[in-house]
Amino acid sequence: MSFSIKTREKENIAVIELQGEIDIYVSPDFRDKLLLVCNKDIKEVIVDLSGVTFMDSSGVATLVEGLKWSKKEGKSFILKNVGTNVLNSLSLTKLDTVFKIISDTNNSESFK
Repeated sequence: MSFSIKTREKENIAVIELQGEIDIYVSPDFRDKLLLVCNKDIKEVIVDLSGVTFMDSSGVATLVEGLKWSKKEGKSFILKNVGTNVLNSLSLTKLDTVFKIISDTNNSESFK
């Protein structure tokens, strides 16, 4: 399956939309994009995982890095629309209690 990353910004919020499988082969691209977004002058980073069908430990590690970078810069870091497969990976490592996780139904951001 192919992998794609799209980013968009509006009113101090950056959204990274991921599609496909996140594994050791695509994690470096995701990491580069995430670092670029985290270094921007924004207040909130949202990673939309609604299109992610699989995530291995390298993808989870990239999310942890993004959280660390965001906290260092005083930004919010939110995971949005986390599917069952990804949520299971986060739950196994107890990271589901570390990340702020939202869905479209409880989403307070100004755009979807």
